[in-house]
Amino acid sequence: MVREPLTAEQIERGRLLGGLLRQARGERTMVDVAHRAGISVETLRKIEGGRIPTPAFFTVASIATALGLSLDDLLHRVRADAPAGEPVPAPLAV
Repeated sequence: MVREPLTAEQIERGRLLGGLLRQARGERTMVDVAHRAGISVETLRKIEGGRIPTPAFFTVASIATALGLSLDDLLHRVRADAPAGEPVPAPLAV
């Protein structure tokens, strides 16, 4: 299986997500947040630095939970800064 290259927008969105997570972490250590999220410190470091621009959903959910963030709020903040003209995906039907 060949993975298609990421677009510039996807890469930028990953950087934005990483920055938001870093900002939310505040004074907490990476070790503490990674431990609470059940991920490695290196994974958290890469996500915060934008080096993993498309982290797995459950990884993001675990970090958000560890930081006390709402996934809805996090998505809204990432989408609010999306490039102009990019369509916003419709909500999933339940």
